[in-house]
Amino acid sequence: MSSVAEADTSPGAAARSGFSRRPVLALLVIAAAELMVVLDATIVNIALPSIQDALNISDSDLAWVVNAYAVTFGGLMLLGGRAGDLFGRRRVFRLGVVTFVLASVLGGVAPNEALLICARVLQGVGAAVAAPTALALIATNFPEGKQRNRAMGTYAAMAGVGSVLGLILGGLLTEYLDWRWVLLVNIPIGVAVLAGTSVLEEADRDQGKLDLVGAAAGTAGLLSLIYGVTRGGLTHFTGGRTAICFAVAAVLLVLFMERQARIEHPMLPLHILKDRSRAGTYASLFLTGLGMFSTFYFLTLYMQNVLDYGAVKTGLAYLPFSVGIGMMAPVASKLVAKLPPRLVAGPGLLVAASGLVWLSRLTPHSSYPSTLMPAMFITAAGLGLAFVPLTLGAVRGVDEADSGSASALLNTAQQIGGALGIASLAMLAHTIADTRLPKAGKVYSDAVDRGDTALVVKAQAAMTYGFTHALLAGALVFVAGALIMAVVVTAGKQETAPRTGA
Repeated sequence: MSSVAEADTSPGAAARSGFSRRPVLALLVIAAAELMVVLDATIVNIALPSIQDALNISDSDLAWVVNAYAVTFGGLMLLGGRAGDLFGRRRVFRLGVVTFVLASVLGGVAPNEALLICARVLQGVGAAVAAPTALALIATNFPEGKQRNRAMGTYAAMAGVGSVLGLILGGLLTEYLDWRWVLLVNIPIGVAVLAGTSVLEEADRDQGKLDLVGAAAGTAGLLSLIYGVTRGGLTHFTGGRTAICFAVAAVLLVLFMERQARIEHPMLPLHILKDRSRAGTYASLFLTGLGMFSTFYFLTLYMQNVLDYGAVKTGLAYLPFSVGIGMMAPVASKLVAKLPPRLVAGPGLLVAASGLVWLSRLTPHSSYPSTLMPAMFITAAGLGLAFVPLTLGAVRGVDEADSGSASALLNTAQQIGGALGIASLAMLAHTIADTRLPKAGKVYSDAVDRGDTALVVKAQAAMTYGFTHALLAGALVFVAGALIMAVVVTAGKQETAPRTGA
């Protein structure tokens, strides 16, 4: 087999033989791109009050500064992954990064709300192209086994740390520079990534064609689903528009799946989901995204509205999250070489759940050093253990031609899970808070404006009551993910070892 590999001079020969000319540089480029894309999912959050004041955005429209990115990111990832398979992953990866950087410039200089939201949509398009192709390029540039496990460990660490780093940078840039820098900071990162793409090996292209009809149906279905979930979280899932969104999503997604099952060159090869362990891993990834993004949402509101933290202090308070994920992701990358994925990811999710149980005991007077900091570290450590085996499991054993689609589905599962988590658990938090004080959030804002200290304290207690119940629900979500890993995922460690002759 080795002589055949040596004689093969096709463009994908180096990738198939596990050879990368400069593997360290290749990994740095891929990790930096993932960091940039994930960073933007959270960096804007802490800057929202400044953006609202600067551009005079209404409360109802402000959420779309975040959601415009999330909706297009999650909805277009399958298309981006398939495009990489067909037209060359390195080429499509570059296109995604260029789009992302140009959109960041547009958003950074936006003079009004409309242009900013359009820029965020365009950022989501760039991210949807860059993210799945970045993960697929790991499969292209690193052979399955120890090298790929290490690369996946770094990639997973960037995915986890980037979300938290976005919160920290968002606070620092907003308070010490200007809110526009939460977008403009992507320019130097993107330029550095583009400069380094020459070290990446290109894979052989799939000889199929892009399923534009399927792409339209699937993307529109996902967009409708995420919009319905987002709107439903604000209206407690009542109203005709929310029902129409879900009905449209159901019809389009059924049509999408039916089309993928019968056409010759599907955008999402359904045989990817026939593997029991891989399907279970995608389900766990969905639940992990649901629990993690909702945790960020509630902790940020708790620290700013209950503990009265400023932007910088809120961002820096997330440092234990970065440390926990950064410490445990490398440990997980070593463990998956010795243990089945379920024995690493499952316990990791249970550890994360225990951290959320601790956070569910927060009060309006909880101490950061004794409660928030250790509980966040434990939650992050558990997620750090889970990310690597979940990421590996999503692309384990996938054919080279399908790795872009598999990678896109991984990111789509996390984004949809995150949107569903924020919408549904926010509804739960608001409903429970209302049992203590109706419309506690609005009462809090009005009381702050009037300087009514007694009412502020009452509203903070009610909001905390709602947040803690939502965090407890998040813990149950992580437990459900761990159960799926234990019961459904049966892959052993030998299945993540190098495939000889592949």
